[in-house]
Formats: sequence, structure tokens, C-alpha cells
Amino acid sequence: MSINAIYIRRRGKLILPEGAGTTSLGALAALQKNLESLGYLLGREVMDGLARLSLAQVDAFYQRLVKDLRTLVGAHRKFEPMYPNFPAQVMEMTEAELYVNALLHYWTLQRHAFEPEDRPALEAYPPRRIIELGERADFDAIFTLLARSKSPFSPQDKEDVAWFIAQYRDDIQPLLPEDIPSRENLAYLGAKLMRYAPAAAAVLDRHVKTATDVLRLAVALSNGDVSLAGAGKLGKFHRAERARMLGWIERAPNRTEDMLRWKPRWIRLGEHLHPREYAKRFPQTAAAFDVLRNNRPINTFNAQIETALSARDIAAVLDLLDARPGDLARRLDHLARISPAPQRVVDGFARRAERVSTPVLLQVMTHFRRRDAPADLRVFFPKGEVGKLFGTTQALPALAPGLALELAAICERALLKRFAALPPLGPCYLDPGLKNYLVPFSRRSASKSLRTLTRGSRLALPEGGTLRFFVWWKNGRGRADIDLSAVMYSAQYGYISALTYYNLKDFGGHHSGDIVDAPHGASEFIDVDLALCRARGVRFVVMTLNSFTEQPFCDLPECFAGWMARQAPASGEIYEPKTVVDKVDVASNTRICAPVIFDLERGEAIWADVAVTNHAIYQNNVAANLTGLSLMLRAMTDLRKTDLYTLFDLHIRARGAPAADRESAQTVFAVDAGLTPFDLERITAEFM
Repeated sequence: MSINAIYIRRRGKLILPEGAGTTSLGALAALQKNLESLGYLLGREVMDGLARLSLAQVDAFYQRLVKDLRTLVGAHRKFEPMYPNFPAQVMEMTEAELYVNALLHYWTLQRHAFEPEDRPALEAYPPRRIIELGERADFDAIFTLLARSKSPFSPQDKEDVAWFIAQYRDDIQPLLPEDIPSRENLAYLGAKLMRYAPAAAAVLDRHVKTATDVLRLAVALSNGDVSLAGAGKLGKFHRAERARMLGWIERAPNRTEDMLRWKPRWIRLGEHLHPREYAKRFPQTAAAFDVLRNNRPINTFNAQIETALSARDIAAVLDLLDARPGDLARRLDHLARISPAPQRVVDGFARRAERVSTPVLLQVMTHFRRRDAPADLRVFFPKGEVGKLFGTTQALPALAPGLALELAAICERALLKRFAALPPLGPCYLDPGLKNYLVPFSRRSASKSLRTLTRGSRLALPEGGTLRFFVWWKNGRGRADIDLSAVMYSAQYGYISALTYYNLKDFGGHHSGDIVDAPHGASEFIDVDLALCRARGVRFVVMTLNSFTEQPFCDLPECFAGWMARQAPASGEIYEPKTVVDKVDVASNTRICAPVIFDLERGEAIWADVAVTNHAIYQNNVAANLTGLSLMLRAMTDLRKTDLYTLFDLHIRARGAPAADRESAQTVFAVDAGLTPFDLERITAEFM
């Protein structure tokens, strides 16, 4: 990975090398022409800067740039579908021909050697992505914003943070922020600092505050899941690392109670830290481990809460939670439901709301604003590194009239007061289109992609009558069969049909043919005709990937998928990099995923990036998993989450003023300019 690979992906900018010389306009024009085939163009300042470099420098810069851009859009791999003259070839073949060809491939793993035909040039070029000139300070700010993020790192964030620390080593220290609010991010950052920047790692002494911080850090040093959603193996630690972690535990408040929350993991960690060897130096830590190992009795905070709840002693619960406003906010709905005097719950929360974190206040506010509205399904995203969701049709018991709105108003007032203390924004333009984009509360399970968005966000479909899905994968330790499918549903979420390996033609759409072995890489495509689908009652099309051979995607050396918009599907190459709208790396520990949903009625793509649990008995294909897909579809199309319009509106009300139009605004919040939904590191660091 290079500086510009990160900078282009996150900012659409690059940094030019220093040098002296000249390069002709003709050479630069050829460079631009080649980049155009990948869907990119260089801005005027970049071109002027390249003209002042020698031809050798420009060539070296171009070779690196092309490699990075090809990887971004997926053009670094060769796409060879079963039928090289797709989609016309599939249209023309009979069902019998398709069946015989598939059967021979399944039995022999060989593909028929069809002769590729010449294809007409691509029609309807999409807009290019413009790459502008940046500077080193702006690039370095990416790391600082990531470290300040209030949302857990995504896999892409982790990769970029690790690159910064490994490259800068101890020089990373000036880029570290004063505060690292996310405890998961602190653990990951801390582990990389301890490995690559020991001098800079000294800052951890003021950031590591709880025993759970130490547990997360130990897990991060062992390359585990810092969310602690899943158990993992712990590695070996150097003596200095053991002493350092035990010292942090020694000074942590409520250490024993904190450790009991993760008792089995702490017992395993104790086997690696050897606290008895340091008992004289860290006596309180040794005592805490003794409680865990020997089941010594201790009256924990949570035990006191549960005892009071069992006795319906809400006054005692509120007194206990008064010192922990975050826990109070998370239990607010339950307490308001069961309390004989719900106003006391409201008053207790009002006194402590200003001490609740911004992400929690935003989520609680949205929950209570929409609580009384009817909903067919309530959706939950469990913590972890795999993007899963659960849904329930069980409605919450009713609250007293007006109570939900009163609780939402308390959150709103606390947020406005907090945001008012931030630097002024001046006149602001707020794009109504931001109502379609959700606040990135958690990105830990977000896949690496050309553009990263929050699950449930909606993007307008580009012009084009055909959607073309694609997938590319390569075998891992054994044969890997990844099936690409397009599953069609009505407006009432009723299943209609599927374009998949056992149904290559339907609803005017076509599948490029099922490939079941990829020793050197394989690819599949699906074309979906939007007009024909709408005419036949299809509203939703779900793009899915199934690992038919049951390997988790994380066990494959490479697997990525995405979609293109095409005006004339027979024109251009089957895989045209310049037409790629989005590309997603599929590397999660799951066997089914749904990257995106298309709402044909509203003309929108819904960013899903969700893992679907596969059936435990039958083969892993679309037909065996329709129930899970239908649940996922219903959940993703009716999420009740905080949108970016709401978040930015609060900031404008607190520290700005509405502008008459975009041109007169000092600060712009919009889908395509100023602060956009794709500037996730800025949103999570500066606005949450």
C-alpha cells in the first residue's frame, strides 16, 4: 500500500513527488487517456505539477498510480466468465445447451472453449472521478481523525492505521490526538504502537484507564477481535509487556468487578500475565485474579442493579445509576416502562444527560422520537466483526402518553448544549438528500470497498437501464464455488424469482454461467433489466453471494464483488472498470452475504453489507436461504436509525445559521460537496 492509494481512496487526492524537469503535453495527454479507461481523471493542479517533473519521474508515478487505481475498481484481475460473449450468448442459447454445458463443467471442472467475439465500443460513458492535488499535512490529518473517531474502526480503517504507524514509527506521536474516545480503537492503536513505536507508546499510560482496556489491548496484541464479541487465542507477551499491563490493572478503578464481566477470558489472560510473580509489586491485581480463579464472593454493581430490579425498587436502581449515566441511558426505556413513577426516571435522566456520550444520546433520541410509531419489525445489529442483524416482530409495551417525546427532548437539549461549545460553523447549507444517509455509529464489520457507507444508507441509482453485478474469487486450500445471485421481491417482500446458477434467464435478466472451481480465479456476472422487472411487479433486487462449498469468505485468498450501471449491456467489455459504481472486498467470516439491495420503485441502492446465516441442513444456495434473505430485506428497508441530516441540523442550530443557498454558505453539508456521507472519519471525529 502507498500514500496515494490511501489518499485517493479517502480524499480523492494525491501527493506528487518532488523533482525538477519537464514532461511534454503529449505524454501527459496519453497518461490521462489511460486513466480515463479506469474511470478517473487528474485535476488541473495535478497535471501542472506533473509537467514540472522529468519524464522518468512521471513514468514511475504513473505505474504506481495505475496499479492502485486498478485495485480500487477490481481491474487488477482478469475476468473470464463461463460465456465470454455474455449477455448475448446466454440470450441465444437454449435451455438444453445451457444444461449440457453446466453438467460437463460440474463433472470435469473444465470450461467449454468458446471463441470471444468482437464487441462494440462502450456506449454512455459515466462521469469520471476527478483526482485533485493534496498536501502532506492534509494526508497526515487522516490518521488523527481516525484516532479521534467515536466509532470502532472498520477493517479498512485498521489497515490504514497500521500502515501509518508502521511507516512513521515513533514519528507518529505528533499525530496522536489528545483524546482517543473509542476503547476498541484505543486497543488496536495501542497494540500497533507497542509493536512499531515503543517511544510513542508511552502515551498509553494516560489513555488506558480500565481493566477492560487492558483486556482489549491484550486481545489486539494477539490479533484478536477487540470488540470482545468472540473468543480468540491469546499470544505470548514479553516480560516488559506483562509488567506494563499488570500495572495498568493495578491503578484501574473497580478492577475486580470489571474483570468479572469477562471472567473466562481474564482467567486465560492471567495464565499469560503470571500475576502471582508480581504479587508484591501489584497486590490489588493479584487479589483480583484470586477472586476470579477461586470464585470469591463479591457484590458487583450489576448484581446490585439486578437485585433492585427483581424487587421492583426503581428508586434504588436510579440511585445506583446516578453515577453511571451511560448505563442509565441504555436502560432508560426499560425503567420508564416498569417504574410506578416514570416521571422520576425522566427527571433522573435529565440531571445526568449531559454526561452521556454523543453517540448514545443520538441513538436514544432517535429511539424515543420514533418509539410510538407503528413498526412491523424491530432490528438489532449485534456487536462483532461480522455484519449480522436480528429482527423481532414483538412490539415494545406502550409508555405513558408524551413520555417518549419528553425523553427525546432531553437528549436534544443535551446535544445542542454540547455542540454549542464547538467552533462556530457560520452560514450553513444542509442538503435534504442527507436524510437518506445514516450516522456511522459502528463500522467494525464494514467491508473494504471503493466507497464506504453506513448500512441502510440509500444512494440514487446512476443512469442506465441495466444493472450488472459481478464477483471474482480464487480457490483457497480447496475448490471454492462462489455463487452470485439476484433475488427479486415484490413491494410486500414476497419472493418472486432469482437469477442464479440454476436459473440463468428470467425477467429479461441473464446470468453469465456457473463456475465451480477457481484455481486461477473465476468470475460471474448478472444483468438485471430494470424496466422489465418494474413492469412485472419487482420492487427489490437483492445481490447475494453464497459459498456453495461452505468455506467462509475469510478463508479465500481474494474475493470481491460489485455492480455497474450500463445503458447498452452488449456494448463495451463485460467488465468495464470505468462503469464500476461500487466494489466490495468480501472477506468476512460468513458463507452468505448481501452487499447491496436495489429499490427499483425509488431508484435507489441500499447499502447492506450484511451476513446472512445459512441453513444448517440443505445446500448453501438462494433457495435454501430465502427466509433469512427476506428478513434481511425487510430490516434494511425500514431501519429506524439516526440520519446525517438530523445530526448536521443539530450542529447548525447549535453553532451555525441556515444559509440562503449553497453558494453563500461557509459550511456545506451535502451528498456531493463539502462534508459528504463518504467523509466518515471527519463525521465520527468532529461531529459525533
